[in-house]
Parts: sequence; C-alpha cells; structure tokens
Amino acid sequence: MDLEITVPDLGEESPEATFVGWLKSVGEPVRAGEAIAEVMTQKVNLEVASPADGVLHAQLVEPEQT
Repeated sequence: MDLEITVPDLGEESPEATFVGWLKSVGEPVRAGEAIAEVMTQKVNLEVASPADGVLHAQLVEPEQT
C-alpha cells in the first residue's frame, strides 16, 4: 500500500514551509517515525517522519519548493 507523506501542521504562525531536502533516497527502507525529509519555516527547520515502515518509492518534491 502506498502512503503519501505530508508536511505536519505548522500552525497559524507558519502558514507555509520550504522543502530543504530528502534525508533518504528512492529505494531505501524506512521505519515508522524515522526522519526522511527536512522543511524550513520562517522560524524553524523541521524533520518530516515516515508514518509507517516501508520503502521510499518516489520523491515528488524538489528542494526549494514552497
């Protein structure tokens, strides 16, 4: 089963984030809760965690996208 990974809710003070980069490559196994990507808001950098165990099949976002 494929899962789409989304940016966690950033709250009203940070309405958008910029994608910094991937911490895992396509084809790599990932574990639930493991950081796989990084995003940046005006105030902080956040790691985005995998919601489940599996394999990263695609990277649909490029660095510097908002």
